[in-house]
Amino acid sequence: MTWHVAEEDLRAYAQGELSPPLLWSADAHLTGCVQCRARLAEAADPVALDAGWARLDAELDAPRPSLLERMLVRLGVADHTARLLAATPVLRRSWLLSVLFLLVMTVLAVRLADQPALFLALAPLLPLAGVALSYGPSLDPTYEMAVVSPTHGFRLLMIRTVAVLTAGLAFNGLATLALPAYGLLALAWLLPALALTGTGLALTARLGPVVGPSLVGVAWVTVLAVARAQRHAHDTLAPFTAEGQFAAAALAILAALLLHRTRDRFDTRPLGGFPAGGVG
Repeated sequence: MTWHVAEEDLRAYAQGELSPPLLWSADAHLTGCVQCRARLAEAADPVALDAGWARLDAELDAPRPSLLERMLVRLGVADHTARLLAATPVLRRSWLLSVLFLLVMTVLAVRLADQPALFLALAPLLPLAGVALSYGPSLDPTYEMAVVSPTHGFRLLMIRTVAVLTAGLAFNGLATLALPAYGLLALAWLLPALALTGTGLALTARLGPVVGPSLVGVAWVTVLAVARAQRHAHDTLAPFTAEGQFAAAALAILAALLLHRTRDRFDTRPLGGFPAGGVG
């Protein structure tokens, strides 16, 4: 070493009073200089030094809030709730960009082929898929941390459901604005989307976050296939008629009631796994 930390700088470092850039220089030098580390040990108050290292460890180990988390906190969302929301897998940029790309391509296809049923068939599935991917041990990398947090399982599910629905419905709404020629028909996806999502959540409590929503998605595709086979030329598919919209609204209400009745299952049964208590 051609130089060493000055005595007054070493004392200030030991007391936590040395400021950058001298602090950075002293840190780098102490890493490789045995002599200065020995001088620091003599000059430092052991209690103050231990406290300083503890503060440093806490700062390094503290999780860095993401941009989304900071925005939610500024909007008044509690910090622990913001963290649960920010950890939702389908609120990540990759998922949102994928959904946006899919909707753009679908809107272009509808405008070119004049087939609004293509958009109406796809739009209700996106919120269902988003909610299904937002909760569960096989899909959410933060699931174990979430279930051990002091938060009711049903409340956690509802927090993420509302967040995912808000994002999904917002994207669908923007896509609807790109189809003004179809009038109110372009909004006929909304009630089916709520019905599918509610039914998927209700089945999740019994079948898990993969099987439940998957069955609902298959059922939706089947209904559309049957309706398409039975309709006359240029007729609107049955799910998007007035009768179909009333049926979707009724199914959404029924699913919400069933979900409320089974809400405790989200605490007593690990979703996608075995019943609480292990395997017999």
